[in-house]
Amino acid sequence: MILKKSFLLLLFLTLTLMLKASSILINMDEDQKNHLKAYGIAYWSIKQNAEVSWLLNYRGGSFLIKYSKLIEDECKTRGVSYQVIADGKVTAILNEISDPEVNMEMVKLEKAPKIAVYSPKSKLPWDDAVTMVLTYAEIPYDVVYDDEVLKDKLNGYDWLHLHHEDFTGQYGRFWSAFQNAVWYREDVRTQEATAKRNGFGKVSQMKLAVAKKMTEFCAGGGFLFAMCSATDSFDIALSAEGVDICASMFDGDAEDPNAQSKLDFKKTLAFKDFRLDLNPANYEFSDIDVTQTRNLAQQNDFFTLFEFSAKSDLVPTMLTQDHDRVIKGFMGQTTAFRKSLIKPNITVLGENKGAAEVRYLHGDIGKGQFTFYGGHDPEDYQHAVGDPPTDLNLHPNSPGYRLILNNVLFPAAKKKHQKT
Repeated sequence: MILKKSFLLLLFLTLTLMLKASSILINMDEDQKNHLKAYGIAYWSIKQNAEVSWLLNYRGGSFLIKYSKLIEDECKTRGVSYQVIADGKVTAILNEISDPEVNMEMVKLEKAPKIAVYSPKSKLPWDDAVTMVLTYAEIPYDVVYDDEVLKDKLNGYDWLHLHHEDFTGQYGRFWSAFQNAVWYREDVRTQEATAKRNGFGKVSQMKLAVAKKMTEFCAGGGFLFAMCSATDSFDIALSAEGVDICASMFDGDAEDPNAQSKLDFKKTLAFKDFRLDLNPANYEFSDIDVTQTRNLAQQNDFFTLFEFSAKSDLVPTMLTQDHDRVIKGFMGQTTAFRKSLIKPNITVLGENKGAAEVRYLHGDIGKGQFTFYGGHDPEDYQHAVGDPPTDLNLHPNSPGYRLILNNVLFPAAKKKHQKT
């Protein structure tokens, strides 16, 4: 009888606490068991029309969600750390954040962005960090490729990721090492057929048209995110409009010997004054990327996130939310960007200052915004063609992967205009 009364008392106290509790706090500091799935909870909660706020710079960029047992159960199911907190605690947190002397801010997350990933439908021998982390975080996305982009299917999306891609029409410069591989030959055949089906004489012409459609999508208010070779090859393709920069093994005729002097840097998003690498045997497109010239060993390969004013520079603050400000480096076909070749209007989000290389940058175009992130896989230092995909169950707290998910969520925010 005593045990029964004790149990009932405990149940009563628990229910009383729940009734007083108003919010779920998902902390994003070192105490969080699964940072990556926490983003999925935030996204899912927005889809459920819950009140979701992003507490910038508060405990690593925590999420505050109006209490719902459904959301609490989902946190438990996905293994995400959380606290149920009462009105008084919420008020104290918001008062702390609103202090003008504190570099914190609260932003409401109002609409879950509809996500598209630009990726080939065929199976190529490499994975993609963004699709892996979206799947792991349980954030839904659609796959689109050249046909869909050229038919203006991007109009139905808010956020677009560019999979490891070569927008110059040189098939990733894999010719030298993989020209006889079955996957390479099949990719060439598929790309050429797609170009012909869409009325283009060359793959490079089709890829340029795709890049221009994506630029229009972004300028019209969309959000563009790219990693690895999709970053520099995108700008190179735009700058080379009307100029043949492909050697004969890629498009059947020789490149323009005066191609370099004909580039138009006014058409690019992020980079300027770069020099093309026209050697088809080199696994490189231009000197934007520093992979082949950098002198960093893995043990000292890091980059540092900038700290922005949360109250005045909301977008870069959102994009750099993390529980670690120093991120371990990772390589890719495009590893990092030469700082001297970045346009002055671009916001650098993360760099290795000593090596004069930028790993993470952001910019505006028209009504939209874009982010370029160097490297292939934040938890695989030197990912090679054919390597198995990373198991994110082994890296649920990855600071490098968090940067990707910051980009996924920030279009949901009601933002103030950036001042810097």
